[in-house]
Amino acid sequence: MHALKMEDSLLFIYIVAACSFTGFQIFFSVISPQISAMLSTTYPQLSNAKQCEWDSRCVSTVHAFVVGSFCLYILAFDDAVNSDPIWGDPFQVKLNVAITCGYLIYDLVLLARFWKVMRDPYIVCHHMAVLYAYGYVLNRGVLPYFANFRLISELSTPFVNQRWFFDAVGMPRSSWMVLLNGFAMAAVFFVVRIAVIPSYYSQVFATFGTEGYIRLGIGPQVAWIVSCVILDILNVFWMYKIARGFYRVVKSKPEGKPKRNHAD
Repeated sequence: MHALKMEDSLLFIYIVAACSFTGFQIFFSVISPQISAMLSTTYPQLSNAKQCEWDSRCVSTVHAFVVGSFCLYILAFDDAVNSDPIWGDPFQVKLNVAITCGYLIYDLVLLARFWKVMRDPYIVCHHMAVLYAYGYVLNRGVLPYFANFRLISELSTPFVNQRWFFDAVGMPRSSWMVLLNGFAMAAVFFVVRIAVIPSYYSQVFATFGTEGYIRLGIGPQVAWIVSCVILDILNVFWMYKIARGFYRVVKSKPEGKPKRNHAD
């Protein structure tokens, strides 16, 4: 009976992931183009490549708000996960992870379809590392606290996307709205992706040698640590680019178009 319940739960989680993939694809192909055309006079004038990236960033922002909010809720109210970070009841975390996995697969398919105009090897590395680790979360229900904690990084994504939208509509880098968003982007990115690194790894190291950690086995252990290292190397690299770009804008206030930052 217990095994049957686990199989039913796993099937439900995979259905959530499939619905996530389908929903984000519909949002990209149908909803975002229609809403953007109604709300922005710039969108219809963009090239097909720019419209494609515009729509993909709209989807990215929606995903960030959904999983980021759910992540904070779990951190605040899911006592089972917070009390046992390795083997706590993972159902709510698995829901959030399933939504994210559906989004990541959608985004990888999108990159494959439009690779010539959306070439981004860093994002491919990011997505593959996340899917590698989250596969264990979905299939075995392990490491729920740590899996959920990583999703807090999504809270920086809307600011990164907004910077691109400002550039797409031709807003000068020297305008106060662009500068304010740039400051918020740098601050939030630092808080949710960089400042949390010492706290996160101190909690990781605290589990080493415990019964719960040993029960994981070598597969989840390697996936957990390797994916975290890859993601944090990327986060430090992106933070450097964001800080350097913001410093240049504040110092010189150039009017030229900025390069796309890959930290979304």
